[in-house]
Amino acid sequence: MAKITFLGAGSTVFARNLLGDAMCSPVLSDSHIALYDIDGKRLQESETIIKAINEGLGGKATITAHLGVENRKEALRGADFVINAIQVGLYEPCTVIDFEVPKKYGLRQTIADTLGIGGIMRGLRTIPVMADFARDMEEVCPDAWFLNYTNPMSILTGYMLHHTGVKTLGLCHSVQGCSREILRGVDLLDKLEGCKQLIAGINHMGWLLEIKDKNGNDLYPEIRKRAAAKNASEKHWDMVRFDYIDKLGYYCTESSEHNAEYNPWYIKARYPELIDKFNIPLDEYPRRCVNQIAAWEKDYASLTAEASTKPHTRSSEYASYIMESLITGVPTKIGGNVLNKGGLIENLPKEACVELPCMVDNYGVNPCYVGKLPVHLAAMNMTHVNVHLITIEAAATLKKEHIYHAAMLDPHTAAELSIDDIRSMVDDLIEAHGDWLPKYR
Repeated sequence: MAKITFLGAGSTVFARNLLGDAMCSPVLSDSHIALYDIDGKRLQESETIIKAINEGLGGKATITAHLGVENRKEALRGADFVINAIQVGLYEPCTVIDFEVPKKYGLRQTIADTLGIGGIMRGLRTIPVMADFARDMEEVCPDAWFLNYTNPMSILTGYMLHHTGVKTLGLCHSVQGCSREILRGVDLLDKLEGCKQLIAGINHMGWLLEIKDKNGNDLYPEIRKRAAAKNASEKHWDMVRFDYIDKLGYYCTESSEHNAEYNPWYIKARYPELIDKFNIPLDEYPRRCVNQIAAWEKDYASLTAEASTKPHTRSSEYASYIMESLITGVPTKIGGNVLNKGGLIENLPKEACVELPCMVDNYGVNPCYVGKLPVHLAAMNMTHVNVHLITIEAAATLKKEHIYHAAMLDPHTAAELSIDDIRSMVDDLIEAHGDWLPKYR
């Protein structure tokens, strides 16, 4: 019987999907599932739903709930797998701070959880909590695999791999849906069945390097033609990534609202017309959070009823398949976030946290060699990798100067603000976050 600990179990929808998947697996269905959170109400809600899912699938799993830091070691003790889905500081106050302080300097964002000044601050307040997780794991479950779903993915996974002894794998569901999204977007969804893809790069900017139909025919020429025509003729939800196809030649894994803020091109005070031209939803994440919070009571009631009456069906999320393969040795292929050891992507540094194909079996997670990315795509990735590595260094050394450096090298921030304004904005953000951040010197 495996033990699966879910950190941040108050992320109820995510916990339902990942743990419901595990309970659908013949290998994992009798697991001990330990739910952990620091919010008692959300923990209780998740426990109710997870127990209902378990009953609907035959009641084979054992479910326990563990509230608060003082009970975290017990939740982790003897775990084989630890799933991480925390959000440090929540929407209020921290996400609001991440958006509102930069806005005073004229710096606008869409999601602010991966890169940009919002992603940097989110990483800095999350790393100390994950370092605590790592210390506990090294004591009470030293052989466990840590499956990280929390953003900023590359910064947090990179920190764990560089500065702890915990076996860590970063996971994001943008890889699984990438081919479906582009084929749906250009009305070629009939080509999805049996199609072959190669994706490599970094999290949220993994490049769809190849996409072929079931007969091996290259789909990119038709995709490029249709994407250009669609952007020229209509407003739609994926205009930034379609513009990537036109200007860079390739589609990437994460959504257009994310990618709008990952570069210096689309959100520009001097060119306000670009917001409308590329249909960019500024302040999208705060708006999404407000709507989700307002709808939660209704959502909770419907999720509870659904869990009680409709058996969970296994999703395409990687976690349950990874755990299954690590136990049985039956291999599975995933897109994972790992260190670029051995030059898996030759033109990115070995210290980078990269996202690429991995084979998983009972020997562990085995990343696949990709070779060189097209030079301009590697250069795009490097603008992120620079920020990732400096943010990790800031967290590891507690030197404020490295927060300045990370912000100065962020493509969007640097394109909009002067060095003095960047430093002043960082100071204001640190002050506004208060005790959510450690003391930097």
